[in-house]
Amino acid sequence: MALLKTTNRRSVFVRHHHISRRGEKEAAPQQSNRHTLTLHILPLSTMPRIENDIKLDFKDVLLRPKRSTLKSRSEVDLMRSFNFRNSKGSYRGIPIVAANMDTVGTFEMALALHQFSLFTTIHKHYTVDEWVEFAAKHPECLESLAVSTGTGEGDFEKISTVLTAVPQLQYICVDVANGYSEHFVHFVKDVRQKFPNHTIMAGNVVTGEMVEELILAGADIIKVGIGPGSVCTTRKKTGVGYPQLSAVIECADAAHGLGGHIISDGGCTCPGDVSKAFGAGADFVMLGGMLAGHSESGGEVIEKNGKKYKLFYGMSSDTAMKKHAGGVAEYRASEGKTVEVPYKGPVDETIKDILGGVRSTCTYVGAGKLKELSRRTTFIRVTQQLNTVFGSGS
Repeated sequence: MALLKTTNRRSVFVRHHHISRRGEKEAAPQQSNRHTLTLHILPLSTMPRIENDIKLDFKDVLLRPKRSTLKSRSEVDLMRSFNFRNSKGSYRGIPIVAANMDTVGTFEMALALHQFSLFTTIHKHYTVDEWVEFAAKHPECLESLAVSTGTGEGDFEKISTVLTAVPQLQYICVDVANGYSEHFVHFVKDVRQKFPNHTIMAGNVVTGEMVEELILAGADIIKVGIGPGSVCTTRKKTGVGYPQLSAVIECADAAHGLGGHIISDGGCTCPGDVSKAFGAGADFVMLGGMLAGHSESGGEVIEKNGKKYKLFYGMSSDTAMKKHAGGVAEYRASEGKTVEVPYKGPVDETIKDILGGVRSTCTYVGAGKLKELSRRTTFIRVTQQLNTVFGSGS
């Protein structure tokens, strides 16, 4: 069976029959062995589509160095200021964000990151009483925190209760694995209607049209990323995803066209990846695996054969669903894995390493401010990034 394309953009399946000039099937003469043609014209929408443009990930590119007048990394300003489209709120800080996973987005992590002017999306499993207690002890941190929620039964009521009990909170993170559902869009609209002055983060999505829809629904900051996380198995279980660098470039363009913002969520393995995300146009960069395994991360320290570890798992993993939902529902599959991360101690040194790496990136491309990094970025495609003669680690 051959596939032809006609000028009216419909697919034409060709079988061995003869077609008259009028397009009607003719009976072949008995003495002839000629075959006839029958055309079955189907709408293009019934056929699978393949986009031929190659999409890229952080590992596929490097940043081209450019002439710089900077004398030292210390001259680089990593602080950013944003004004948000829908909430009319404002932000100032270093826009690196701890992910809202219960092994990363903890109150302890928030305290540590606040010292560096970083942001934390707190995981949704803290109780209202725990929120009230933390707010009373550490009111100075609340400006750099978001309360997280899903879209399930009772989630709307819980965040309403938290925000009533802790009115200083100004950020809401509406987080689901699949941000393409109509239910999710309606939930974002409901949150915006209930909290008109709060800044809403919403995701996750990876395409420009959905970024635009969520911004128009009331979100201010869109979380971008499906499947790039270190403990996410969505791509393996579902076959769905989008290379993170291309997703960030395309979604940033869509968001900025409407006056919105994006968070690159997932896929960063090292400080260089954080810089690439900013260079691609991300306003914020969210980290999970890079912040796992520290004293401030959730969970207990595990000792095995004289070595210390901490558990780190995806929020759609067996471990998370057994802990928070009583197990994996019959109609779904686990889309995360559980790993033992070598214990790293306090997170301070990791943060310093990340910030130092981003500052160094800025000096290489001539960006005196983080705000200038995307304008100074030229990506070059590569087949190899690192010399691995002594391994690929740090």
